[in-house]
Amino acid sequence: MPQRKQILLNAFNMNCVGHINHGLWAHPRDRSSDYHTLSYWTDLAKLLEKGLFDGLFLADIVGVYDTWQGNVDLTLRESIQLPVNDPLMLVSAMAAVTSHLGFGLTANLSYELPYLLARRFSTLDHLTEGRVGWNIVTGYLESAARAMGRPAQVAHDRRYDQADEYLQVLYKLWEHSWEDDAVLADRAGRRYADPAKVHPIDHRGEFYQVQGYHLSEPSPQRTPVLFQAGSSARGLRFAGQHAECVFISGQTRPATAEQVGKVRAAAQAAGRTPEAIKVFMGISVVVAGSEAEARDKHGEYLRYASPEAGVAHYSASTGIDLARYGLDEPIRDEQTNAIESARQALTNGQWTVRRLLDQTALGGRYPALVGSAVQVADGLQAWVEETGIDGFNLARTVTPESYADFIEHVVPELQNRGLFKTEYAQGSLRHKLFGAGPRLPAGHVGRYGE
Repeated sequence: MPQRKQILLNAFNMNCVGHINHGLWAHPRDRSSDYHTLSYWTDLAKLLEKGLFDGLFLADIVGVYDTWQGNVDLTLRESIQLPVNDPLMLVSAMAAVTSHLGFGLTANLSYELPYLLARRFSTLDHLTEGRVGWNIVTGYLESAARAMGRPAQVAHDRRYDQADEYLQVLYKLWEHSWEDDAVLADRAGRRYADPAKVHPIDHRGEFYQVQGYHLSEPSPQRTPVLFQAGSSARGLRFAGQHAECVFISGQTRPATAEQVGKVRAAAQAAGRTPEAIKVFMGISVVVAGSEAEARDKHGEYLRYASPEAGVAHYSASTGIDLARYGLDEPIRDEQTNAIESARQALTNGQWTVRRLLDQTALGGRYPALVGSAVQVADGLQAWVEETGIDGFNLARTVTPESYADFIEHVVPELQNRGLFKTEYAQGSLRHKLFGAGPRLPAGHVGRYGE
């Protein structure tokens, strides 16, 4: 009997109060308002490693959600990803209390110089002994552009043109500036590094002019595991060339299967194998010892959730002020520079604000599985088998309760089915995900490209 495909699992979180399922910060058992304390994150990291999670995926935004009603009033009242702190600064503390948990970290390349970002990720890759990934984003908020002194957000496809060149610079720094045996650490000979094996890069492009040596010696992975979440045609082309893991927002299984097919095809079009990219889908889970208990818990959560905040969040994602629409008025297409795939999905003639409010009953738009351990495992297994995804980004509801419940109930059930690991593999995050060592694989543009 062939071995079953094991499910990959990230906890999906953000260095803020309200992340995906909005309003639940008000639940009496929720601890998300402690997000600015180290113990909140170190306790979470230890819990996730106990549950054998592959990683903690930390989202981030630069800017604020001010599309809904043209202001941040609801954003501030419900803490819709505001306030939000830097995700990268959390990693050292969490790495110190774990040995295997990976960290997928969002950083916006539109407002970060590649030379400094390269050092920041190399530093974290050293300190975690190779457990770091980068979620590559280009940003989509007009509020971010204004805050950074720009008159407007750069056009959608143009942002990806810049991102392609940004990655070229980073590959040169991470992969080519220091040779593998450049570091000697020879005390007797008083030679820490061999000057003949450390090289400056000289990048002269349209967006970036970079001359200099990478400031960090080679880290375990050199290049962090590369995550990306673009679903537009241009985003998929970028993913096909660069991404190792792609995060999608599935709504129905047929649509998700179609999107997975597009990701695989993009990898193949870039000269890679279709399986070179692991695909993760966002999902929410409410689980308990029995279906009745889970339904009761779900009902309790619904009393605290804010569907309006969920729609306001989506409003910012599309760049369309949905507060201007009547409950049953079809949402029209508008040209924006926000998330193109989100805008197109919203303006296909089938959506109204009322339907969105129904979908965001739990405060967010991700599919929700509610039930016993067996029922949730059935649901997760069906998503994997019917769509071809490789795993899930598990969004929090009440935190840390939702992760603790999943670890107590669902993880053992998945393990009993042979669908989830019973122990961690050794090695870097990349090796744990792909089983082929810590470095970018042969055939990836970053490994051998110039």
